Amino acid sequence: QVQLVESGGGLVQPGGSLTLSCAASGFDLQRLAIAWFRQAPGKESEGVSCVSRGNGGTYYTDSVKGRFSISRDNAKNTVYLQMSMLKPEDTGVYWCGPTACDKFNDPVPLGSWGQGTQVTVSS
Repeated sequence: QVQLVESGGGLVQPGGSLTLSCAASGFDLQRLAIAWFRQAPGKESEGVSCVSRGNGGTYYTDSVKGRFSISRDNAKNTVYLQMSMLKPEDTGVYWCGPTACDKFNDPVPLGSWGQGTQVTVSS
């Protein structure tokens, strides 16, 4: 079965850190560029970050630059999103999906590949 499974979300205080995982089954993740997306309550979904295939170039939306880091572990067939200095506005459902990194601001719909993971930043 071809799918992506997101995990690692949770409740964290402002300033805290979380690492999200996007694990693939049924296909080789390293052959694809993979992006993370999110949707905050009452807001439209947005692209957060993308890692390209091959040289693994990385891309970030402006609001997370310097705080988030995307990486891939090909041996584990997994892409990670390390999030630090979290802010309440980072709250939302996060999910991953294959895309072209020059189009990662056009989110893959939630549910197309995985069900996402909830991140809540609150004191």
